[in-house]
Amino acid sequence: MIGWLEGEVRQFWQRGARQGVLLVCHGIGYEVVLHQRFHSHVRGLPQRSDGPRQLALFTHLQVREDGWLLFGFETDAERELFRELISVSGVGPQLALGLLGFFPLPELVQTLVQADLKRLSQAPGVGRRSAERLAVELRRKLAERFGQGEEVALMDAVPLPAGALRQDVELTLTALGYEPGEVHQALAAVAVDQDAESQDASPEDWIRGCLRWLACRQQGHG
Repeated sequence: MIGWLEGEVRQFWQRGARQGVLLVCHGIGYEVVLHQRFHSHVRGLPQRSDGPRQLALFTHLQVREDGWLLFGFETDAERELFRELISVSGVGPQLALGLLGFFPLPELVQTLVQADLKRLSQAPGVGRRSAERLAVELRRKLAERFGQGEEVALMDAVPLPAGALRQDVELTLTALGYEPGEVHQALAAVAVDQDAESQDASPEDWIRGCLRWLACRQQGHG
């Protein structure tokens, strides 16, 4: 894993929706993808009078069948948030970079914690569904990390089952040993997955969906 690079900026590049730098470290040139705001910041730095412009980056390496991609970040906190973003189902590196390039880091964390779907949807490539997924998956995790966790209510921005149906689902999952907060998160996640028109689904459908989500969540934490 390549987690840190420091070297001289040989050139800036842009290909389609991606932009970055060619960073030369001990005779090896690394093409590093940057989000738009950081890319603009680095380009605006003054040239050094005593030699090439130097740059240090925290990096994340993504290994894919069609090639490797190296992403660069100004701080470790920004890199960690990028990793949290791409851990959400349906959120890839380009969308995560779009969010980081659109929002300063504290504002992005606040927007996710507050589940401000309208604000999230203003970032490039982020639709309502993506915003809902991000808020469902990351709201509590980021709130806990930044010291607001237990005071933050769970997300209620997606339609959840009501009445007897919801009671059946909650009672069944609680009887299986899940905490109320976990049940609420699972319901919200399944509501997003079921295209937000899930009121016609049976209790069994909801329970199966919630159990799948909870199992995947537990595997991810393991």
